[in-house]
Amino acid sequence: MAVYEYKGIDSAGKAIKGVIDADSPKSARAKLRRQSMFPTEIFEQVQGKATQGKGLNVQVDFSKYFQSVSAQDIATMTSQLSTLVGAGIPMVEALSALIEQIDNPALKPVLVKIREDVNQGDALAVAMKKHPKVFNHLFISMIGAGEASGALETVLRRLTDYTEASVRLRDKLRSAMMYPVLMGIVSALIVIGLFVGVIPKIRRIFESFDAALPLPTRIVLGISDGLQAYWLPFLILAGFSVYGVRRYVATPKGRRAWHSLQLRIPIFGNINRMVAVSRFCRTLSTLLDSGVPILTAVNIVKAVVDNDIIAEAVESAGKNIREGQSIAVPLKESGQFPPLVTHMIAIGEKTGELEPMLGKVADAYDTQVENMVGAMTSLLEPLMILTMGGIVTMVALSILLPMMQMSSMAR
Repeated sequence: MAVYEYKGIDSAGKAIKGVIDADSPKSARAKLRRQSMFPTEIFEQVQGKATQGKGLNVQVDFSKYFQSVSAQDIATMTSQLSTLVGAGIPMVEALSALIEQIDNPALKPVLVKIREDVNQGDALAVAMKKHPKVFNHLFISMIGAGEASGALETVLRRLTDYTEASVRLRDKLRSAMMYPVLMGIVSALIVIGLFVGVIPKIRRIFESFDAALPLPTRIVLGISDGLQAYWLPFLILAGFSVYGVRRYVATPKGRRAWHSLQLRIPIFGNINRMVAVSRFCRTLSTLLDSGVPILTAVNIVKAVVDNDIIAEAVESAGKNIREGQSIAVPLKESGQFPPLVTHMIAIGEKTGELEPMLGKVADAYDTQVENMVGAMTSLLEPLMILTMGGIVTMVALSILLPMMQMSSMAR
């Protein structure tokens, strides 16, 4: 059964478009007509392709290159699926209802294919595993555990909470950093405009001034000359530098060095560490709460933390668990986890309440990250204003000092 995209009009005369699964274009048209829809265009959708037609009649849909499935899309889909499953609706019918509600054109054909596989007898986790770009290992493992334990609705709710919490933290970090980044870009453009557009025009006045120019003026003129004369080599050098760093970071050795730097850099290193620890605690708590075995959960978390240094500590903890020992000891010995975290994990293991303890740690660290980012951005704003004021003051002095000399000589 293939997936077809269609455009047409409904019984009220309104323009419509969407996707439908059918055995052939003729079958798809018949299906649409039974739903009181009259297709004007219908063509098979090939996942990952953005072209239609052949030869000179080929049509390229550039919008497909910019379509993606975000974490918020997954959270919304999971929440809706949880509601449908909780209402006792069979999985195939629940997926059909979900497909009609989804607006994302990149997610809809994926769900159509999943519904087809489930209809043919596959488990939901097995069907989702065929789409690793949309559903990660964490998502698939939890769905599989929910199906095996008969608690799929509960697992879907936990997945929704986990995904929405991750999206909230990411959005808060982005919004907190948006203003400083935007201000930095505007400030840089203003400075470049001064040195490239304004200073060269004033230079002509100074060239007629037959006297030694003050030091600030000579510095500003030198910077202006350098920007005008060497901007192209500078851009080329910057481009090659970025390319070289990216290639190095793509290697295992470079990736490890980059992740180590992320944890050691002043201020930001502490934030990166807290984000990684929070992700570790929340993910492990969610997996254990959903019935995933602890060894499997630790292996999944190792990939989720997205930092090789932290992942090595988690891997060491997995070896301890395999030998029947505590998870807190290797985390403490690694030196990558704060004492508070390892202490609370140890208490959770002793009391048999590891999952809620991990959740509390994740909540506490999410709050700390938000507070630190808020404090940092509040300090960055005046710091950037002072920096910008210093640059403008230097440029103003470089212009005013020679003019004051010219004025005194004229008198």
